[in-house]
Amino acid sequence: MKLKLLILGVIFCGFSMNAQDYFPKNDGVKTKNTNYTVFKNARIHVDPETTIENGMFSIQNGKIVSVGKSISVPKNAVIVDLEGKEVYPSFIDIYSDFGMEKPKRADGGGQPQYDASREGYYWNDHIRPETEAVAHFSYDEKAAEKYQKAGFGVVNTHMPDGIVRGTGMLVALTPGVTEGDRIINDRSAQYLSFDKSVQSRQSYPTSIMGAMALIRQVYNDANWYAGGNAENTDLALEALNKNKSLTQIFVTDNLLDEFRADKIGDEFGIQYVIVGTGKEYQRLDKAKATAATYVVPLNFPSPFDVEDPYMASNLGLQEMKEWNQAPANLKMMDSAKVPFILTTHSIDAEKDFRKNLMEAVNYGLTKKAALAALTTIPAKTMGQEGKLGTIKQGAWANFLITSGDYFDKESTIYENWTQGKKKVLESMDVTDITGKYDLKIDGKDYELSLTGEPAKPKSEVTMGETKIGSKLSFDQNWMTLLLSSPDTTKTEFIRLTANVPAKTEKISGKAIMPNGKQTSFTATKKTAEESDKDKKKDKEDQAKTREILAVSYPNNVYGFKKLPKQQNILFKNATVWTSEDAGVLENTDVLVKNGKIAKVGKDLGAGGATVIDATGKHLTAGIIDEHSHIAASAINEAGQNSSAEVQMEDVVDPTDVAIYRDLAGGVTTVQLLHGSANPIGGQSAILQLKWGESAENMIFEEAPGFIKFALGENVKQSNWGSNVRFPQTRMGVEQVYMDYFGRAKAYEAKKGTEGFRKDEEMETLVEILNGERFISCHSYVQSEINMLMKVAEHFDFRINTFTHILEGYKVADKMKEHGVGASTFSDWWAYKYEVNDAIPYNASIMNEVGLTVAINSDDAEMSRRLNQEAAKSVKYGGMNEEDAWKMVTINPAKLLHVDNLVGSIKEGKQADLVLWNEHPLSIYAVPEKTMIEGVVYFDKERDAKLREEIQQERNMLIGQMLKEKNSGVKTQPVKKKEEQHVHCDLLEEVK
Repeated sequence: MKLKLLILGVIFCGFSMNAQDYFPKNDGVKTKNTNYTVFKNARIHVDPETTIENGMFSIQNGKIVSVGKSISVPKNAVIVDLEGKEVYPSFIDIYSDFGMEKPKRADGGGQPQYDASREGYYWNDHIRPETEAVAHFSYDEKAAEKYQKAGFGVVNTHMPDGIVRGTGMLVALTPGVTEGDRIINDRSAQYLSFDKSVQSRQSYPTSIMGAMALIRQVYNDANWYAGGNAENTDLALEALNKNKSLTQIFVTDNLLDEFRADKIGDEFGIQYVIVGTGKEYQRLDKAKATAATYVVPLNFPSPFDVEDPYMASNLGLQEMKEWNQAPANLKMMDSAKVPFILTTHSIDAEKDFRKNLMEAVNYGLTKKAALAALTTIPAKTMGQEGKLGTIKQGAWANFLITSGDYFDKESTIYENWTQGKKKVLESMDVTDITGKYDLKIDGKDYELSLTGEPAKPKSEVTMGETKIGSKLSFDQNWMTLLLSSPDTTKTEFIRLTANVPAKTEKISGKAIMPNGKQTSFTATKKTAEESDKDKKKDKEDQAKTREILAVSYPNNVYGFKKLPKQQNILFKNATVWTSEDAGVLENTDVLVKNGKIAKVGKDLGAGGATVIDATGKHLTAGIIDEHSHIAASAINEAGQNSSAEVQMEDVVDPTDVAIYRDLAGGVTTVQLLHGSANPIGGQSAILQLKWGESAENMIFEEAPGFIKFALGENVKQSNWGSNVRFPQTRMGVEQVYMDYFGRAKAYEAKKGTEGFRKDEEMETLVEILNGERFISCHSYVQSEINMLMKVAEHFDFRINTFTHILEGYKVADKMKEHGVGASTFSDWWAYKYEVNDAIPYNASIMNEVGLTVAINSDDAEMSRRLNQEAAKSVKYGGMNEEDAWKMVTINPAKLLHVDNLVGSIKEGKQADLVLWNEHPLSIYAVPEKTMIEGVVYFDKERDAKLREEIQQERNMLIGQMLKEKNSGVKTQPVKKKEEQHVHCDLLEEVK
């Protein structure tokens, strides 16, 4: 393969349009064509900013020689008169797989594959930077014609396979030349994605966060390798280092992945070009902050078939809004000054591209911005500025000849020239008869409208208000028009025929009446004023667009039209549950100022703050869920027995409606934990549930680092059907910990030495050893709980929290001695074998022993009612109400090491507060307001209004979709979506 790539590279790099003089020619005489071709009288769009009326330009040897209002015409010139025509630079698509052979999918197998299948390359098969598009390319004439018909002359193609995919190639769609002639750049860009290669079954990574961690490690290893530190040759890392100077194009599947890709780029000083999804309008602020140029598809969703009210009820508002808003994406990006390039990716270039582009123009995208996104911006992005995407001296002779404005649906692309070679799409010799006419036949007056492409015009005939059936054929400039009788009860026809050899204001010919009588007809084109009036009406009809809903944050149900801001609020006369030594305070005021709890006391002055009468109501600190899996795009990275390198912060999903539901249940902070697929899981994300904010703004910055460990059935894969990954037993689990921490100590000892290799996984484990990162461990059985405490003590650190800990009551004394806290369920038991000994008194017993005990959810539904879960310990074990309430406020805050900031009502702490309508441990208690740092993210009154607005928006969108269907637009069926229940053992991506 390396030899093949080397040979191809040498051959292709040696090719150019005029570099084949040394080739023998046996099929004719060897004469070089030095003629010029001069085009005159055209409206020339030199670039998006410059247009020349009645201009001229000349080409020779595939390049543009001169352009202007008037140029000198060489003697050996062929002259083409383009009067009435327009010329545009041909377009550039920088994201395609044009001409690529399909990668061969790896054979399936029963058991997972954990090791790489290639020797001499990187340890992970999904890293393939050595792949070169030129080695897999074969010109596809049929596919090329689809691009040409849409206006494209150059495509950047690559092998769409793998996480690091290798290099692409810039190819001109030049007809009738060799592949070597077409290749403008055989190493045009390096491509990346979060998707694994189909050519390998290697398990890692199984998640988006695993893919991100792998890319980080690859970059670290490439830098290390470049320093000459490796003892072996790694062809993948060599290629990656070789490709660093190229344009870096990152392919994404959803809006959040766009920002995740940029995050990695920022960490390593790389500015990616991001292949987006068309949903950038939903977070334009974030899109602009990436500083990336976006490659945007025009894949607007079809309306849904909502005729059946039952099926329509299964359609989510988010999907409906995306259909409504998608055509306005480019206009919004342009207004926000987010640079973008257009691509045919994910749509049919011939059938859909131009149609969808015109729809985007109808929704506000300027023609200038659209043309730039197809010409000058992609040319600059690919390092071809001044060579492609413009009609100027020295540029490639890549241009389109059209009958009129490219963005007018009635305009025809006649020819697409590439590297000075002509591709005829429609003949320019065809007389253009389109227009509006006054038609006279045998003394009767009609109106005739001829629309569409000149070679395939369509007819519409009316007599007064009556539409007359008509059928038009136009071949070799002969027009034949068949008219039905205005009287629909009669099967009678008038036949018209005429020759139209040149463009004319009047068409005349022969008419044969229904009775066989032969007469003449005339069709006189309407005056410019009349025609302009009709054209204006047509454009108004064409430009009719549906009302676009305002974007909300998030762009889902219950989103904010504008993000809420901090408020200064005085809660008057509340029953205040402090979760401090002060206990529960009756008839007490709490002043919130600048996001902090400013004062707690009686008869406080408002000082300009909004006053809320809390008489008869209860004010508490926000609930904290120590163990949550909401707001995540992935839960487990199951490809290895340790995934310490992965970060849940990478996969935060701020659009998850479970965030809003948690706020409605009084929850303000959660620990987003990795799942329990492996003994050493991923790094946690401590989140403040700031609904509507970006993922980054939800991160609890002051919280220290945490990581998920796990014990029991899940990590030894008891129920997953896998028997090839170590460990398979509980004894093996212990050895995993001993091995990894032993390696981490050895790794730390090498830091600072020559040739040191940074390892993301080992870095995390060293943080644990040094007390810089804390462990929350999924646990059930007492023997394993004891085991992990002993392992930690062996390496001189302590476990922070045992979560679940359903046999904690058996080892509470040992846990206290170790110094570990407990985060448990209130009354879950017997849902699997290792939970058989669980009891509902567990929390009370551990609390009595003196442990810091919290109640957690591990479940999006339970998280909404953690106040009720805490109350169960009053019943099971007789815990007092204040201690019960502390298990969902100050105790989890202590376990997460943020109790100095949240978890209780105390002057100076963050104003993370919940106002309840009654006693918070009651099953009837409902939050009326939930705030984080003085910002109200849930308000019961607003919620009631939102529900009405949501119904109004749904009704409006359903009406728009029904209108689209009734007008003949193709619809898509509604598919009922089952809500996904996310727990520790979820292996697939969160949908």
